[in-house]
Amino acid sequence: MYKRSKGLATLLALLLLFFIIAARVVSLNSDQVMARQNESKPKLDLVKAEKKPAPIVYGISTDTLAIVEDEVKSGENISEILAAYNISPTQAHTLAQKAKKVYSVRRIAANSSYTILHSLDSAQTAQYFIYEPNPVEYVIYDLRGETEVTLVKRKIEVVERTLAGEIKSSLFDSMVEAGGSPQLVNKFADIYAWRLNLNHLQPGDKFKLIYEEKVVNGTTIGYGELKSAVFEHNGQEVYAIGFDQGNGMGYYDEKGQSLKRAFLKEPLEYSRISSRFSKRRFHPVQKRYKAHLGTDFAAPRGTPIRTVGDGKVLEARYTRGNGYYVKIRHNKTYTTQYLHMSRFARGIRAGMHVKQGQTIGYVGSTGLATGPHLCYRFWKNGKQVDALRVKLPTAEPIRKKNMDEFAALKEETMRRMEAIDMKNVKPALLASEKGKDPTDA
Repeated sequence: MYKRSKGLATLLALLLLFFIIAARVVSLNSDQVMARQNESKPKLDLVKAEKKPAPIVYGISTDTLAIVEDEVKSGENISEILAAYNISPTQAHTLAQKAKKVYSVRRIAANSSYTILHSLDSAQTAQYFIYEPNPVEYVIYDLRGETEVTLVKRKIEVVERTLAGEIKSSLFDSMVEAGGSPQLVNKFADIYAWRLNLNHLQPGDKFKLIYEEKVVNGTTIGYGELKSAVFEHNGQEVYAIGFDQGNGMGYYDEKGQSLKRAFLKEPLEYSRISSRFSKRRFHPVQKRYKAHLGTDFAAPRGTPIRTVGDGKVLEARYTRGNGYYVKIRHNKTYTTQYLHMSRFARGIRAGMHVKQGQTIGYVGSTGLATGPHLCYRFWKNGKQVDALRVKLPTAEPIRKKNMDEFAALKEETMRRMEAIDMKNVKPALLASEKGKDPTDA
């Protein structure tokens, strides 16, 4: 009996030892498997996703704010806009009063962009209202606490650009298709108007320009000076080198002679002549032949009219035949008149002095006129003459004291113009070729 009990105890001890060893093996294998799995998984506790910082909007941190961008709808005012963001009419009125001296809310126009920064809670209360009246300025209406209004002007970067092209249709189409703007075309046309007939350019004529572009946040908002240009007409180059002798930018050829006359050639920028100076023309309203001692320029209503030279306003009034008109005496020899305006420019009145190129009114059809146009009249020594045929004095050439400085600028300009590559310039298409598949036979 004793022997049987002893053998049973030994067997139980062996079984217990076996189970202990097996359990340790299983545990070891399990640890190795878990280790391998952990190696293959990203270490979440060690590698944490980096949280991107909230954007800075108009110099304002938006860590605790939501951003809403929209446009002002027609007929909508700031009180209506802010009402959707928990701003009461009383608060909006207070804002309007404080904004008067900085940027009145009455100036907020339809279709303009605005941004609202509001709280992230359920009330979504507006903290800031930011309005952009133009690409250069923005207004911050701070709705927190006492309410503050700040007008901020962005930095304008002036960048120098070059432009080159070849004439295949009109100057306007060719220069715009080369990457220029209508504003740049008008500037170029003003400079060359006395040297070249811009309505009779030849296919194959070429142009090169060096000019300034105004840029804000990488976007072009306008143009500065046209620094220089060269136009190749019938194989002959005509340079226009910009140089300031103390009275603003003038343009001169290689010899230092001014490309301009003492007067602009036309009172409208790059417009179309609809009726010329004539001793006998059939009047479209009076239905009879009579003298037409002026030049008519067809243009859309509201087109700015500019004075062709410095002078003093003799008359700025309305008559039944002329409509609204302005008459300017430039000196003892020359006087000009501008008829059928829709209205005068602000401040234009008899007795005031005007500068060449200054806007004096806007194209209309007042008086005896069948449609919007400008009738431009010109007097020389008290006699009406054809403004497009009269010989006018040239503007002042480069003065002797400035000749050395101009000569250095001329050499630099000509070198830079020669460096502008024309090989990759594609000529502008004729109007009839626009939209045509280049693979068509």
